[in-house]
Amino acid sequence: MTELREAVICSPLRTPVGRYGGALAALPAQRLASHIVTALVQRTSLPGDAVDDVIVGQCYPTMEAAPIGRVAALDAGLPVTATGYQLDRRCGSGLQAVVNAAMQVQTGVSDLVIAGGVESMSNAPYYTEEGRRGLPPGSLVLHDALTRGRERAGGELHLTPEGNLGSAELLRLEYGIGRERQDAYALQSHRRAVAAQESGAFDAELVPVEVPGRKGSVVVDRDEHPRADTSLEALGRLRPALSRSDPEATVTAGNASGQNDAAAACIVSTPERAAELGLTPLLRLVTWAVAGVEPQRFGIGPVPAANKALARAGLGFDDLDVIELNEAFAVQVLACLTEWGIADDDPRLNPRGSGISIGHPLGATGVRMLATLAHELPALDGRFALETMCIGGGQGLAAVFERV
Repeated sequence: MTELREAVICSPLRTPVGRYGGALAALPAQRLASHIVTALVQRTSLPGDAVDDVIVGQCYPTMEAAPIGRVAALDAGLPVTATGYQLDRRCGSGLQAVVNAAMQVQTGVSDLVIAGGVESMSNAPYYTEEGRRGLPPGSLVLHDALTRGRERAGGELHLTPEGNLGSAELLRLEYGIGRERQDAYALQSHRRAVAAQESGAFDAELVPVEVPGRKGSVVVDRDEHPRADTSLEALGRLRPALSRSDPEATVTAGNASGQNDAAAACIVSTPERAAELGLTPLLRLVTWAVAGVEPQRFGIGPVPAANKALARAGLGFDDLDVIELNEAFAVQVLACLTEWGIADDDPRLNPRGSGISIGHPLGATGVRMLATLAHELPALDGRFALETMCIGGGQGLAAVFERV
């Protein structure tokens, strides 16, 4: 068997993260995806014919752009020889796109792949399966894709009727994590993200987006989700989402991730091909792992996934300089930290915020995190980073990266 080649990451970029119904809501997912691919090609002066494949993670597609990787490639003006596809591993879709690209490069199937992720949760569809063979008597039921996806990611045998919220509250009970600790962690996330915004730490990874409007176009160049005005008092006043069914519920809109819109992408290639094209690698993929857990405990998925990835890399948590753990819920993050014996305020953990503060545009999140950690590592003079996230339906995904 041919020896595996090295896979490196070049020029990870992202759009700002928009709030649900916010500044980016006017743009469908395919527009966001083609915009980030166009920007990536332009910023790197990448010849279009050098792109072998475009892989884009997305969780809530419509048939307006069915194979969104291919659509993004064509809409970005790449030649028809640049193939593309869409994948869905829920919250891990963006990172999985990067991993798949790396495997194609490592095995010699491709020499250069654009890997990305996109989500427009503001435009997630309502749909029906009832109208194809004629309208049913009475009424036609439309399902909300966002709600339905959370309830059914575990299939018929592992339904989660309370969605991800119920899973988060289950971890709260299992690990005894109170509301005060969750809110304190959420506040920390916002403070770190706001500090990064104000210092310009995100500037190198951000691509502005021009959004058309009735009064003219507006350029969005800043994440909408971080809140500089939040406080423990403000967070404490928010009502838990499941308080009616569970008087002791603790998960609120303030200590959970947002529903968001964004796109992100990077180039995955070999060091040799990158050098030929004048690209500067920032990271190399050391290894990765995926793990399954009970769908009702999906938030703990990063623990077995990260443990497997680190074992394969021959590393421990003490060897890491950055730990990017997506913040689906504060309680979920805190449960993982409890298992790992890591302090809530560890400076290596999400140094510039994460899902609670920056937002969680599902398909884009994994590449958004990658873009952030690629710039965190040199700023901290670090070498190794872990990126990991929980996944609805009961999975965890983790990847170990080394600074080049």
